[in-house]
Amino acid sequence: MPNGTGADTPAMSIIGYDPAGAWEYPAAGAAELLEHRNPAGNTWIDIPTLDHDAVSALAAEYRIHPLTVEDILDPDQRPKAEEFDDYLFITLKAVHRETGYEQISIILKEDTLITFQEKPGNNFDGIRKRIMNNAGRIRRFGTDYLAYALMDAVVDGYFFALDSLSDTIEALENRASDDTDSRLMTDIQKTKQTLMRLRRSVWPLRDSISRLIHSDSPLLHEELAPFFQDLQGNIVQAAETIESHRELIAGIIEVNLSSISNRMNRIMKVLTIISTIFIPLTFIAGVYGMNFTHMPELGYAYSYPVIWGVMILTAAGMIYFFKRRRWI
Repeated sequence: MPNGTGADTPAMSIIGYDPAGAWEYPAAGAAELLEHRNPAGNTWIDIPTLDHDAVSALAAEYRIHPLTVEDILDPDQRPKAEEFDDYLFITLKAVHRETGYEQISIILKEDTLITFQEKPGNNFDGIRKRIMNNAGRIRRFGTDYLAYALMDAVVDGYFFALDSLSDTIEALENRASDDTDSRLMTDIQKTKQTLMRLRRSVWPLRDSISRLIHSDSPLLHEELAPFFQDLQGNIVQAAETIESHRELIAGIIEVNLSSISNRMNRIMKVLTIISTIFIPLTFIAGVYGMNFTHMPELGYAYSYPVIWGVMILTAAGMIYFFKRRRWI
């Protein structure tokens, strides 16, 4: 058998393993993959892109239902788990810092597991290394445990994304009271969209894992029940964290709107006080700006400074009154 793995993940690969050993073979196409199936142990076939020819070839070889093939090739599928006569089909959404969201489809058979990834990348390198280095339990169990390990890796990705969102939300909270931050609402909307997309990935997965836990399929052995229950608990925790983040976002929006409202109230208060002060001043200026011939005050030599004095005293008196009433 071929041995070892390269530093770069091949376009397609097949891994054979059992408690005694493991090997990996990179391949250029599905036909080459099928030539190197593990005859005695477990086989993991990984197709890291939605290669239509590879999907069709593997579907024909392993008698995969046409509806399953359609779901594999449709990257907008909702996460779900389905049972067929001789295989289980699981599809879920993975989130990665480099490639963003992608669909992962899993075909689980008795001694064979096939994964179809939407985007190329080294998403499951950690699991490959565990198999090749005989780390953990994977080589002691069947392909059902491998399916669990792959889903567990995807769920771990949710927590990494949620940790990053926690930092983002904390930064938004610090900016919430700044009523002059014009980009805050834009950043809040982007964070809300990220949370909603993550929510659409996590919540349906709870039902999928629950279906697997209660399944009587011979492809899932009873000793794996605690592992899937633990996985379901992690998914529930991720879902609750998402809801908590959504509540925090709603609180940030309320704080920001309240801050903006208070700022507008302060502005309106200042403008109202200025307008109120100028109302009597405008009245005085209007009366003595009419230029009637027989106005006694117009002939007085000190009329101009007297009027200014009256206006200043009126404004000062109003400001004093406002302060006494604690309006300013």
